[in-house]
Amino acid sequence: MAQKPSSPKGALAAHRGLLLDAIREAGQVSRAALARKTGLNAATVTLAIRDLLADGLIVETGLAPSTGGKPAVLLALATESRFAVGVHLDHTSITYVAANLSGGVIDRQFSRGGADAGDPQRVVERIAAEITTFVRRAGIDRERLVGIGLVSPGPATSARGIALSSPEMRPWVDFPLVTALATAAGLPVVLGNDATASAIGEYWTGHAKATDVFATVYMGTGIGAGIVMAGRPMIGSSGNAGEVGHTCVVVNGERCWCGADGCLETVAGAAAIVGQARAAGLSPSGEFLDEQFADVARAALRDNPAAVRIFEDAAQYVAVAVQSLANVLDLDRVILTGPSFGIAGALYVPTIRRRLEHAFFARNAHAVEVTMSANATVAAATGAAAMVLQRELAPLPSMSGRVAVVAVGSEPPKRPGPAAPSAHLALAGDHVTG
Repeated sequence: MAQKPSSPKGALAAHRGLLLDAIREAGQVSRAALARKTGLNAATVTLAIRDLLADGLIVETGLAPSTGGKPAVLLALATESRFAVGVHLDHTSITYVAANLSGGVIDRQFSRGGADAGDPQRVVERIAAEITTFVRRAGIDRERLVGIGLVSPGPATSARGIALSSPEMRPWVDFPLVTALATAAGLPVVLGNDATASAIGEYWTGHAKATDVFATVYMGTGIGAGIVMAGRPMIGSSGNAGEVGHTCVVVNGERCWCGADGCLETVAGAAAIVGQARAAGLSPSGEFLDEQFADVARAALRDNPAAVRIFEDAAQYVAVAVQSLANVLDLDRVILTGPSFGIAGALYVPTIRRRLEHAFFARNAHAVEVTMSANATVAAATGAAAMVLQRELAPLPSMSGRVAVVAVGSEPPKRPGPAAPSAHLALAGDHVTG
């Protein structure tokens, strides 16, 4: 079971996580600098660093330039000591990412045919088989693989799997997704929301600072948001915070698949945009929704008048939702990410910036920076891998007090460092981050 923070082992785990985060952010850093940065005393830093060195998670890389006394020893992550696989299960595709301890992506793979490709159990068995091939191709020693992060459009919980879904994913509702994949793959599995995972990935890979209060707005087939406050992900009581796609932007608007009226997704989601394009006389090409959305976006980028109008309206709706998010959370940064924003982000960023410049409530105190992710097309899968690494190696408190169940494969591989839990179900500290 997860160690309580007040216990000696729990305190050591928290200190390890804090120090690993600080080392990752700094690149190379001395023990004394870590004590100053984290606020931990020298004895605590020494003890935790000794533990991290013994586990092979960090290495001593040399000496800092002398300032007159004995030069300090520099520490850095042992980036190739641990790996994780992130899996993004979407309606029509599955994306795989392999990441090292620093969150660096070492390989990626895209497979057409996702949650709608058949019976859930058969899809899970396919995912397990593709992970085996993917890990082998990436040259990863399986003994250094700490687990699998699996993310999908929410809402989802680790105990029930997908709890509510769009029509395309209805067969997955209440399917025991975590346990099924853990059993098939023989590895620990952590389940999360794809939008929240994208925010964790931005933080883990260093694209957001530890002091940032930021949100990622994720757009694939749906729209969601991931929220991180000073390094702590806000996940909500069930791990499904940030569902901006299901906030009302049109009073008495169209009924959404979620059961509410006037949701953002009904006017600005990928399916809505493709439907509006057809109604305007365009003929989006492609077999799958993401391909059709991309075709409409390309038409807008080529200045097709009908497509431009569709995206101008959609961007206004998204900007209203982002303004509300920024006002409620007092954000200092918004990052657009996900495959749809990866294609069409340039059609949204100017509109969102303009709205925040004149309508963000705290605009006289500070601006809200709006940027595109450098990793938009694989953001969710990258964040899924980061979820595993953070839960296993650097547990940080999340904005939730819940304890979630994380399934462990029946025969987890041996790996360096502390032994893996032997029980079939192990308790993580929180739904996503441990």
